[in-house]
Amino acid sequence: MHTQCMQNEPLELGEISISSWNAHTDKLAEVGFLTIARRLPALVGQALRMAWQASPRDTAATVALNLLGGVFTAFGLLATTGVLTALFSEGPTPNRVVAALPSLVMVGAAAVLRTTTQAAAGWAQSRLTPQITRLTEERLYGLTSQVELVAYDDPEFHDALERANGRGVTVADSVVSTAVDVVTSVVGIAAAAGVLGVLHPVLLPLLLLAVLPDAWAAVRSARMRYSTIYSLVPARRRKWIIADLLAERESAAEVRSFTMRGFLLRMYDAVARAEQEEMLGLARRQMVARLVGEALGGVGTALVYVALGVLLAAAAIPLAVAGTAVLAIRSGQTSLSSLMYATNRLYEQGLYFTDFLDFCAQAERRLAGPRPVAAPDGFECITADQVTFTYPGADEPALRGVSVEVKQGEVIALVGENGSGKSTLAKILSGLYEPDTGTVRWDDTDLRQVSPDDLRLRTAVIAQDHTRWPLTARYNITMGTGKGEPALHTAAAVAGADEVIAELPHGYRTLLDRRFKDGHELSGGQWQRIAVARGFHRDAVLLICDEPTAALDARAEHGLFERIRAHADGRTVLLITHRLASVRYADRIYVLDHGTVIEQGDHDTLMSLDGLYADLYTLQATAYR
Repeated sequence: MHTQCMQNEPLELGEISISSWNAHTDKLAEVGFLTIARRLPALVGQALRMAWQASPRDTAATVALNLLGGVFTAFGLLATTGVLTALFSEGPTPNRVVAALPSLVMVGAAAVLRTTTQAAAGWAQSRLTPQITRLTEERLYGLTSQVELVAYDDPEFHDALERANGRGVTVADSVVSTAVDVVTSVVGIAAAAGVLGVLHPVLLPLLLLAVLPDAWAAVRSARMRYSTIYSLVPARRRKWIIADLLAERESAAEVRSFTMRGFLLRMYDAVARAEQEEMLGLARRQMVARLVGEALGGVGTALVYVALGVLLAAAAIPLAVAGTAVLAIRSGQTSLSSLMYATNRLYEQGLYFTDFLDFCAQAERRLAGPRPVAAPDGFECITADQVTFTYPGADEPALRGVSVEVKQGEVIALVGENGSGKSTLAKILSGLYEPDTGTVRWDDTDLRQVSPDDLRLRTAVIAQDHTRWPLTARYNITMGTGKGEPALHTAAAVAGADEVIAELPHGYRTLLDRRFKDGHELSGGQWQRIAVARGFHRDAVLLICDEPTAALDARAEHGLFERIRAHADGRTVLLITHRLASVRYADRIYVLDHGTVIEQGDHDTLMSLDGLYADLYTLQATAYR
C-alpha cells in the first residue's frame, strides 16, 4: 500500500537536466526510416573520415576486405547454379556428381575466401577500434584543457561539454564499426540483387517481396523502443539520482546517520517498478510487431515460391536457377536484417557523435590565437586600468571599471564581502581571465598579447577550492615539475606540509585517495597545507593566495600567515581573505563592493576612513573580544 502511494507521490528532486546518455531520444522517437536513410551517407562519411585519421591502413583494409567478401558471396551464389545444373541434369547419379565437382570446388573456394576475408576484415576493424578511441579522447581532452577558463562559466559550453564527454566520445568507435556494418550489409544485398539480376530480371522484384515485411517489423520495433526510452527519461533520471545517494561516498555518512536507507529504497522501488512495467509493455508490443512481420514475411516468402513455381512451369527459368534464387533471397534477407539494425543504431549514435564534433568545433573557436609577445620574466608593476568583466549569461558585470596597482615585492590584499569581485580580479591580474574592456599590463606588456601558458608559468595560486588530486603526495606538491628533492622539501617545510607528510605511511609516495589500494585520505586542514606547498613550490614572481587558511584552525592559520610573510620576501603576494586580522600588515588594501573599488590604502588609512573596511574589521574584532 505504501509503495503504491510512493509511486503516485511526486519526488521533490528539483529540476535536473536530462542525462547526456538520453539527450537525443526525443529526436529518435520522432523520425522515420526515410529520414534516417537520407542522413545515412553523411554519417557513414563522417565515421570513415574519423577512422582514416586514426589509421588509414586499417580503414582501407576494413572497407576493401568487406567489399571483397561481397564479391566472393556473389561468386559463390553464381557457382551454385553450376552445381545445381549438373545435379539436376539427366544421366546416372555418379556422372552428375562428377560433372558438378568443378562447380563444387568453386563454391568451396568462394566460401573459404569469403570466410577468410571476413575474418581479416574483423581483425582490421578490431585494430581500428582502440585507435579511434584514443584519437577521440585525446582530441576532446586536449581541447578541454586548453580552452579559455571563462568557457567553464558559460552554461551553453558546459552543456555541450557534458554531451560530448558523456556519450559523444564513447560512441565514436561504435559509429565507425556500425558504419562498416552498414556498408557490409549493403554489399551483401547488392551481391544478392546482382546474382538475381544475372539469373533472370524477373527474380529481382522477388527479393523486395521477401525482405520488405522483415524491414517493416525491424523499423517498427526500433521506433517503439525509442519512444519508450524517451518516455522513461524522467523516471530513469530519478532512479539514477536515488542510486547515487545509496552508493556514493559523499552521501554514505548521512544515509546512515539519518537512517535514510529504508526511505531511499522505497523511492527507488517505486520508480524501478514503473520503469519495469513500461519495459514489459514494450516487450509485448515488440513481440506483436515481430509476429506481424514474420506473418507477412511468411506470406511474402510463399508468394516468392509461387512466383518461382510459375516461372518453372512456364519454362522461363531452369530448376537450377530457381534453387540459386532461393539461396540468394535468403542471403538478401539476412543482409537486410543486419542493415535495418545497423542503420537505426548508426543514426542514434550519429546524433551523439555529432555532439562530439560540434563541441570540438566550438572549443577550437575558444582557443587563444597566436600571441606575438613573450611573457616577461618578472615585473616592476602590474597595473589594471578601468577593467570590466561579465561572466557568460550573467545580467550584471562582476567588475566595473576597476583600476589597481601591484608593485614588485608588495603584499597586496583584496577584501570585501562575498560576490564583491575579489577572486575575479585576481584571475584577471594573473591572466586566467581576459577583461571585457580595459587593460592589464605587466610593466609595458599588455597581457592580451602574451601567450597564456607562458604567463601562467610566472604565477602561482593557493586557492580555497584547490583540487585534491588522486596522485601521490609528491605529485600533489610538484604537479609533475622536476625541480628536484631540495625544492620539494623546502616548499613542504615552508607550508607546514612536511608534518603532514611525516605521518603518511609511505611518505611522499603515499597515494592521496582512499578509493585506491593503499590510498590515504587527508583532513581539510592537511589538504590546505599540501595546496600551500604546491603554490610555494612553483616559486613564481606572483603568488596569489585566495582564502588560503579557510580550512585551518586558529593556530595553524597564524602560523601559515607568518610563513607567507617570510616566504614573500622579495616576492609579490596578492592576498584574498575574509579574515581581516591577517591583512593589517599588507602594503596596500583594496576594498571591493559589487565589482568596484570603493576604498584603498593601508590598514591605518582605511580605519581612519571609517568606511566598509573599518566596519568589517570592527565586526570581526568585536567577535573575538
